[in-house]
Amino acid sequence: MHSDTVTGKRDRAKDRRLKEVGRIRDLLARKELTLAQIDEDYHLPRGTAGNAVHEPHLAGERAIAAALGRRPEHLWFSRYRTDGTRKSPQPAENYRYARRQTAVDGTSCGAAA
Repeated sequence: MHSDTVTGKRDRAKDRRLKEVGRIRDLLARKELTLAQIDEDYHLPRGTAGNAVHEPHLAGERAIAAALGRRPEHLWFSRYRTDGTRKSPQPAENYRYARRQTAVDGTSCGAAA
């Protein structure tokens, strides 16, 4: 009935995601861990942990959670259901640049023109 701009749903989703990111960065700082260090310790390609903080990436999420001594579903509430299973597919709001959303004309973002 209402558009997203009227209800503010996108703003709430963005705020929720930013709070998750801030909380994770705070936990990393308290343990004096860097994302680059996690990449090295868990044999991930450079930048994986940094991307996982902002966008869904299973291996990165697991590495960060292990380094913090927590479970991924306790760090990223927006990426996991309440029973601890991972959402699949991930909601478009979980991506920084909304890559998973479909275009206005109804074609998918990866479809040929």
